[in-house]
Amino acid sequence: MSPPVPALTPEQKKELAAIAQRIVAPGKGILAADESTGSIAKRLSSVGAENTEENRRWYRQLLFTADKRVEPCIGGVILFHETMYQKADDGRPFPQVIRDKGALVGIKVDKGVVPLAGTNGETTTQGLDGLMERCAQYKKDGADFAKWRCVLKISAHTPTRLAVMENANVLARYASICQQNGIVPIVEPEILPDGDHDLKTCQYVTEKVLAAVYKALSDHHVYLEGTLLKPNMVTGGHACATKYSPEEIAMATVTALRRTVPPAVPGITFLSGGQSEEEASLNLNAINRCPLPRPWALTFSYGRALQASALKAWAGKKDNTKVAQEEYVKRALTNSLLAHLACEKGSWGPHLIIVPTSVMLNWEMELKRWCPGFKILTYYGAQKERRLKRQGWTKPNAFHVCITSYKLVLHTWAHLGTPGHTWAVFWGFLGDF
Repeated sequence: MSPPVPALTPEQKKELAAIAQRIVAPGKGILAADESTGSIAKRLSSVGAENTEENRRWYRQLLFTADKRVEPCIGGVILFHETMYQKADDGRPFPQVIRDKGALVGIKVDKGVVPLAGTNGETTTQGLDGLMERCAQYKKDGADFAKWRCVLKISAHTPTRLAVMENANVLARYASICQQNGIVPIVEPEILPDGDHDLKTCQYVTEKVLAAVYKALSDHHVYLEGTLLKPNMVTGGHACATKYSPEEIAMATVTALRRTVPPAVPGITFLSGGQSEEEASLNLNAINRCPLPRPWALTFSYGRALQASALKAWAGKKDNTKVAQEEYVKRALTNSLLAHLACEKGSWGPHLIIVPTSVMLNWEMELKRWCPGFKILTYYGAQKERRLKRQGWTKPNAFHVCITSYKLVLHTWAHLGTPGHTWAVFWGFLGDF
């Protein structure tokens, strides 16, 4: 067998590899702003804002034009088609605004899942028709990477070989088309956690699916150094009678990836896969600490968690733009720094974050979603409740981040300053107390 005709030139490969590496650069992550018109309607209504094109544009402008402090935190921004062609108040298209901030522009290109005929409820993902032309236009308009999601499920008879091969080939064809147009594809084969399957079954299916995906990517001559993977964690099904420890899930997940994902792939970002915030936190923390070698970078994907406080502060009122941007910047700075310390410096804390009492729970929620590898202790409540929270907190790995208020720091420093804890304190840029 002779080598195939090169699918990409050396210059194209160099560009794709550089884009992928920028997305997974240490301390940076992806801001997911690719909600469809219907999806963002729910979020706007939650703060009393009408779902109009102008409100959607203004809210996204709020995020994209935040000040320079956020630039070291965001490596890329995924856009919906409508957002790709909207403009800021100064007339610049949003892709230019994002690139001027030093981030890369991404675009969601799939058209959603559709039934796969002859199967028991299995699906494939549509959107290949016209994708070459759309990618060429998106690249011309400033996009550097793309997102495409396929879905499979586990049952006694699924996933079938047809579903596995169809979705693998769809992902490979999508990836090939993207690369032909200078766009890095994020490959997302999601295995749903629905069902009663055990951990061993999920690992087996995950390995078969990923093996099929990478075989298809090879068959389509996809340049792996210019791709990223977004897989599920290996877990038991939601209805599984056995509850597995984070260490068991981590070992199964990393083993499955090591057996199927080539080290040429620059980075992996995990799906939460229907897990609770606490489960995702413990499982990803265990994956980060798994003793098996991991040759890929782990990147972060920030969506609702990063935007929640900014959206609430904005509340659909243009006069609130500066306040909302400040909320967005605060979350980006703190979470990016903590993630960088953990993944690049090996420092998991303990870290002490001091915030206003009124927003402590918001910070807890957003840290769990944005930095799911951390164990979070939110220190507040009555004296008895705080005493219970202090039980065992000097033990190694009891928690990585403690969130509390300025008032409690002053009131209970005798406990917060317990021997055995050397805190890294983050509070100077967190706003008013």
